[in-house]
Amino acid sequence: MAIEFGQEMEERIMASTLTESDSGEVSLRPEYLSDYVGQERSKDNLKIFIEAARLRHEPLDHVLLYGPPGLGKTTLAGVIANEMGVNIRVTSGPALEKTGDLAALLTTLNDNDVLFIDEIHRLSRAVEEVLYPAMEDFALDIMIGKGPSARSVRLDLPRFTLIGATTRSGQLSSPLRDRFGVQLRLDMYTKEELTKIVLRSSGILGIETERAGAEEIASRSRGTPRIANRILKRVRDYAQVKGEGVITKEIADMALSALEIDKIGLDRTDRRMLESIIRNFGGGPVGLETLAATIGEESITLEDATEPYLLQIGFLNRTPRGRCATMSAYEHLGIPFSGQLEIK
Repeated sequence: MAIEFGQEMEERIMASTLTESDSGEVSLRPEYLSDYVGQERSKDNLKIFIEAARLRHEPLDHVLLYGPPGLGKTTLAGVIANEMGVNIRVTSGPALEKTGDLAALLTTLNDNDVLFIDEIHRLSRAVEEVLYPAMEDFALDIMIGKGPSARSVRLDLPRFTLIGATTRSGQLSSPLRDRFGVQLRLDMYTKEELTKIVLRSSGILGIETERAGAEEIASRSRGTPRIANRILKRVRDYAQVKGEGVITKEIADMALSALEIDKIGLDRTDRRMLESIIRNFGGGPVGLETLAATIGEESITLEDATEPYLLQIGFLNRTPRGRCATMSAYEHLGIPFSGQLEIK
């Protein structure tokens, strides 16, 4: 039984397609650039690159997608494969533990196929070294044997497109980053773009949604489509139980208030972090580890999930001495300011 479970987990990690358990998420993913909302500059560039590659009957150059989580990097990889009319193989950096894992994927690709590696910054150094000749020369160097009798064998690979996605482009090594001919940063979405996404997702899920209700959800989604779609599903539950099955502005406000998501998208953890800095540490500065212990959260959670949005909206400053709350944070929380703000 344990062996069977291990085999199932390995197949799931190295799956070449999205599985049935992902079907609810897949249904909300656009399949072509014409359906993809937002990221207009990146879309315009991609249209040209894809059309040029198709005219030359060549694979698209390797693509690096980077930016905060939840902005559609995985979705865009699938869109690129669909636009090119080729298959896509999906994996992630942590799943490729050995060079053999990467070799197994590369040797099963067909001409012009797309290999998508999520969290590519987490590739091991050994796997990354094998990837270099695969990206540049479409060849795979394999060592056979050990010791003095060891020899290198080069296997030719089909011409493919590697699409890498990362939330931490700064952690990519320079040799790997420079091998991507197309590098696209995905930016946070505007309220108008998120409203279009919510209305589109509502139609796919069969939820009747008024535009005012969609705008209310969009304004509290932190500029992130993934969060907007997640909130939409929870608001739908409230609309069916507490309302008449229609997402109105009032229903959306009631549901999001119950979920402790305020008017600008701050959740309970965001407010606890800011309130702790202000009330316990006089507005800061305070170290991340100390702050995490104070509010009972992991420091990595605060750094990766909470801080980025607070920094973006100007509620938090990150200084060499620690984190500081800004005047905007005081005003939003309704806490009177007394003292002097830390200067960056």
